Amino acid sequence: MAHHNELGKIGEQLAVDYLLKNGYEILERNFFYDKAEIDIIAQKEEGIIVVVEVKTRNSAFFGDPQSFVTKGKIKLLVKAANEYMVINNLDKEVRFDIIAVLKNKTTEKLEHIENAFYHF
Repeated sequence: MAHHNELGKIGEQLAVDYLLKNGYEILERNFFYDKAEIDIIAQKEEGIIVVVEVKTRNSAFFGDPQSFVTKGKIKLLVKAANEYMVINNLDKEVRFDIIAVLKNKTTEKLEHIENAFYHF
């Protein structure tokens, strides 16, 4: 497996651990629809489904991890989130969060950005 794939998996696990520790229930991991993937689908409050995009980098040299969530990625996340809601017959609010992970030999930093973007 390529190093960036391994780093991504480590970042996703750190994000899951963080969410669980902070009272979230993990509903789904790596939900695929069409060309889109949602890293984590979680819930903390009864009426809100939280779609979490995890961005992991080993350096902030080229920018913060969250700055790599593009408009195209947002469009795909919204499409996949809509499909998840439809196939699970859910009538709840959807919130889009980003968890940015900076992880290397000397640093392990996680930032949770709630309501990172809106889908309209």
